[in-house]
Amino acid sequence: MKEDLLTVRGITKTYPGVIALNNVSMSFRKGEVHGIVGENGAGKSTLIKTITGAIVPDSGEIIFDGKTYDRLDPIAAISIGIGVVYQEFNLIPGLTVAENVFLGKKVEGTKYLADFKTMNRRTKELGERIGVKLDGSKRLWELSVAQQQIVEITRALAENVKLLIMDEPSAPLTNVEIEKMFEIIKMLKEQGVTIIYISHRMDEIFRITDRVSVMMDGKYINTVNTCDTNRQQLINMMVGRELKETFPERITPVGEEVLRAEHLSGKGVRDVSFTLHKGEILGFAGLMGCGRTETMELIFGARERYGGELYLKGKKVNFRNTEQALNSGIALVPEDRKGHGIFPDKSIKWNSTISCIKALSKFGVVNLKKEKETAKTYIDAMRIKTPSDEQLVKNLSGGNQQKVVVAKVLATKADIIIFDEPTRGIDVGAKQEIYALIRQLAETGISVLMISSELEEVIGLSDRIVVLSHGKVTTILEQKDFAQTTILDYASMA
Repeated sequence: MKEDLLTVRGITKTYPGVIALNNVSMSFRKGEVHGIVGENGAGKSTLIKTITGAIVPDSGEIIFDGKTYDRLDPIAAISIGIGVVYQEFNLIPGLTVAENVFLGKKVEGTKYLADFKTMNRRTKELGERIGVKLDGSKRLWELSVAQQQIVEITRALAENVKLLIMDEPSAPLTNVEIEKMFEIIKMLKEQGVTIIYISHRMDEIFRITDRVSVMMDGKYINTVNTCDTNRQQLINMMVGRELKETFPERITPVGEEVLRAEHLSGKGVRDVSFTLHKGEILGFAGLMGCGRTETMELIFGARERYGGELYLKGKKVNFRNTEQALNSGIALVPEDRKGHGIFPDKSIKWNSTISCIKALSKFGVVNLKKEKETAKTYIDAMRIKTPSDEQLVKNLSGGNQQKVVVAKVLATKADIIIFDEPTRGIDVGAKQEIYALIRQLAETGISVLMISSELEEVIGLSDRIVVLSHGKVTTILEQKDFAQTTILDYASMA
């Protein structure tokens, strides 16, 4: 058995009204890929930030490579060989790849000026270590999301990393890019690097990890060899009960047409046509960059339309901004919740009611009682884990932040709701809640446009599926024709 590289012992961290980590102890072996799973709010992110020095625990100790620490700071963590790749990258778009890799690091060169030639050479060498070609002179904004993730990994390698923590690393990647990332993980493991891999995608956990630890409500539950467990056992440990992954069935038939798009075109979209009916869940599928999000932004008035027509309940409309779309009964749950969905420095109450604040006001004065009642209604409906409606959204877990975005949209009482990647980065239990919610909305007559990169999700929830490729509709499938291979065939058409 390999010896431990990292042990956390008795780690506790509390916030007002919340115990984020409750006496957590676990160990990670040298050269293993160790998965961590748990529902949103289980304490995974707090544990990561404690290990990397971003958070100081109230009590406990960290034992790394034989040395004991009661706390770490980010610089100290990096210096002893701890690196992290967060879901949201910490890179600077205007700098070159090499400048990002060596930002804040001492590099060979003159006393006052960096030696860019050396930086570029070393960046290339670090890339070769994980089997990729890196051009250090390229500006970061020229790279794809997957390439930027490689830059993040390379930054860690530049500090002679012994432990690499990867937090939901596959969330922004295509299937092909995920395969490349798995190759990199395998190479690093062979080189003796320990990897902590956090993901809500169970198939990834079973494919690449040696062991997996489960957390729930800030507590450590158990660690098992991945080969000795199964998907259902892990889920049961995560949620504390048996939970079946199912998609709710339709009960009420769809109604009349409520939205029709004819030959829509715009940046990233060309000649898109479809219809949406009352109470229908219309799924949109396709490969990364196929134009799904761009199509939704055209409909929602967030993107300029070059051509085509849009009809809402038979009437031609042309939304020039998102406010016009909202006023007409169309709402959007955006793909990028942190960039476009939440106001992180505002409270849950503020976030969940801001889109309907006019309805809660009279003569420009907000009715505070109604605001609080409305917030409570949707906090309860979405089962948002929080000690108070005054909790700042930035202090919530990613999954609970997503629930706040959905709550904000539900509060608008829209007739048509666009869900763009509604379950990205949330746990299996919260996914079931979102699935049930979307189906419930449809059963009450609300029409849904839904984008998801998970084909199982699109197939399980949709009444029909629109498949796009290169900004154009290649087919619209009825339920009897739903199959992953069929969708991928149409999604890969030139």
